[in-house]
Amino acid sequence: MNPVVPVPPLQAPLSEAVPGLALVLLLLAPLSIAGLALITTGLGRSRSAAQALLGSLSIVAVAAVAFALVGAGLAGNHSGLSHSMHLAGKPWNWAGAGPLFLRGLRFAPAQTQLQILFEFLAVMLAALIPWGSGADRLRLAAGCAVSAVLATLVFPLVAHWMWAGGWLAQLGANFSLGAGFLDPGGAAAVHALGGLSALAVVWIVGPRRGKFPKEGFSTAMPGHQVVYVLFGCSLCLVGWLAWNAAGAILWLGAPLTALPLDAINTVLSASAALLATLAVTRFRFGKPDASMCANGWLAGLVASSACAALVTPGESIFVGAVAGIATPLLVELLELALSTDDPSGAIAVHAVAALWGLLAAGFFAPQTGQVLAQLVGIAALLGLVLPAVYLLFFLLNRAVPFRVDPDGERIGMDLHELGGGAYPEFVIHRDESYR
Repeated sequence: MNPVVPVPPLQAPLSEAVPGLALVLLLLAPLSIAGLALITTGLGRSRSAAQALLGSLSIVAVAAVAFALVGAGLAGNHSGLSHSMHLAGKPWNWAGAGPLFLRGLRFAPAQTQLQILFEFLAVMLAALIPWGSGADRLRLAAGCAVSAVLATLVFPLVAHWMWAGGWLAQLGANFSLGAGFLDPGGAAAVHALGGLSALAVVWIVGPRRGKFPKEGFSTAMPGHQVVYVLFGCSLCLVGWLAWNAAGAILWLGAPLTALPLDAINTVLSASAALLATLAVTRFRFGKPDASMCANGWLAGLVASSACAALVTPGESIFVGAVAGIATPLLVELLELALSTDDPSGAIAVHAVAALWGLLAAGFFAPQTGQVLAQLVGIAALLGLVLPAVYLLFFLLNRAVPFRVDPDGERIGMDLHELGGGAYPEFVIHRDESYR
């Protein structure tokens, strides 16, 4: 094993005008984090609304600090050094070897500093995704602990593999698989990782009490504030436009002339997904379902993170439409057939839509072998990352119990963990399932 080797440059240096634009875009990208926090709050119960929003802020804060202290070094962009091993005559770059505490970052080139900022925002968003899936029963301390594990270890390794010259990025150079694994907007490193982490959290904490009273039956537990959800979707659109454009600049070296098409493709993917979900829910339930349509909108945005910079407008519409059709069907399948209680729909919206977008990027990319590179990346997420995340969370649950006790779930997470409700002037009635 060769412990430290320099990481090859990802693309040509940015022109003088581009770093300023990338910085402006990254300053707008946190709107997607704010939008997702509102969506998470609105899709939960009213008696847990304050805990949901405070938890969102706490989780992104923990992720930022943990990534700065340890994770950024493992991600590896800062120093240009990495840990590598040689197998079958090929280098396998698997982890960064950067300094702790972001030492020396102020002396790094502007492009490197912007890439670090992109990763900061990415890890904050990835850590927030599982929080919504554990709504109404996941303790605040557990959500912060999950965030710390993701930001310290899991996300940095995945980000290094895909963005910092890691083994997935080198599939093109080492095995002639297209341009290597492509993930310009974070569909894999952010959304697939966050969605798969949400699946692990749901497996560990189990469903909310009363959600599945009998085998094969499911009790509807609608979100308490759909206006938060829909407004959050509007914020997410602005954040995603900035996010996808910044990712295209930083990870693909896209010129300024390519950014309008990237933005158009992002809007088209989300729009096609929303209309597809609206049609599916209208056909199945007689009327469109607002919260499900919001999930369809998000699924289209997630899919665009993988391919907005790589496809045509017509292909974006197709990618978004498939994501929009699949999302309500997958949510229903997970709930009714697999008894999976995911209040935010993160497993379908983030994990499945991201994997679909990554696959579509391979199909539509002009490079020969690109679809195989994308399949290798997807296999790594499902075969390596998901089992590792589940094992880490399983062990973490022994030290920091994930699920609140039954009495806390009965009275609501606000009263149990914060000592007061989000809506003190209203009476929050107990569910029949608790009587």
